[in-house]
Amino acid sequence: MANEVGLLGHDLRDEESLSASKRVVSFAREASLVSQLGEEKKKFPVTLCESFGLDEIFSMNVWRASAGELLGTAILVFMLDAIVISTYEDGVRTLPNLIPSILIAITIAILLLATFPVSGGHLNPVISFSACLVGVISISRAAVYMTAQCIGATLGALAVKSVITSKIDSDFSLGGCTITVISPGPGGQPITIGIDTAQAFWLEIICSFVFLFASIWMAYDSRQAKNLGPVKVFSIIGIVIGLLVFVSTTVTTKKGYAGAGMNPARCLGAAIVRGGHLWDGHWVFWAGPFIACVLFYLYTLIIPPEHFYSDGMKYDFFTVVKGSIGLIVHEIRKKGH
Repeated sequence: MANEVGLLGHDLRDEESLSASKRVVSFAREASLVSQLGEEKKKFPVTLCESFGLDEIFSMNVWRASAGELLGTAILVFMLDAIVISTYEDGVRTLPNLIPSILIAITIAILLLATFPVSGGHLNPVISFSACLVGVISISRAAVYMTAQCIGATLGALAVKSVITSKIDSDFSLGGCTITVISPGPGGQPITIGIDTAQAFWLEIICSFVFLFASIWMAYDSRQAKNLGPVKVFSIIGIVIGLLVFVSTTVTTKKGYAGAGMNPARCLGAAIVRGGHLWDGHWVFWAGPFIACVLFYLYTLIIPPEHFYSDGMKYDFFTVVKGSIGLIVHEIRKKGH
């Protein structure tokens, strides 16, 4: 059976397996066992199937975990969009960006804790993609998770649309990710307000990288994760996201810009359900965070290993690519002989 590994590296097998083992195997321990097995076999993974974790596609535990990601993301999107709409609908005068940022931080921390025992607590393609690059989860598991997150985000946006009026839907763009919006100008003529696409693109890259560097880092480092525990780690993640939402919406001082998305699934869900201008520059909310993930992964490669416990991560992207190329070359040589 494939190893069931969550965000913090805990074994996420079903309850029967857990009760049989009577302990939770940390990712560091699993990695050590895999490394020892690799010593015997001289190298690991030994097949392309193992390199990409293709066996996990047929694992019921992975699909059960993805159901948790789907439902968790649906609730997350419903809550975040409802927070954005209700806060600005009430017309908060004092620091209008602060209240939703605080509520967003609390919501994210609670939902990550709720889904952590089920799937590892991702609820965001940025986390799943980054975890895949670093080697915490396989490419196959990441693909399943991200698909579930996008479906869940769409369901969450549909839930929001079903409980608000068409006027609120139009006025607040379903609480989705916007770079610009069309608003009545002087004389009733429609004008476009917001920020430039390039500015939004850089904000996505910077905010997503800070998000990974300042919080997700702790989850990937097994020593910090063990010392802090999931409650503190997920609380820090929520606080960091809340701060970044506040900073990104405040620093631009432009209405029409919804702030850094840092969660492509959430942006996609509202765009699918609402459509229209939510598709304008939508690529920014995918390209920016994914570039940040690559930059963060490169950062983890160059720092001293004693500062980041990353040894033995089976699905590390560089290791997978290097091993896959080696396996392909080996097969070609075998056929040549």
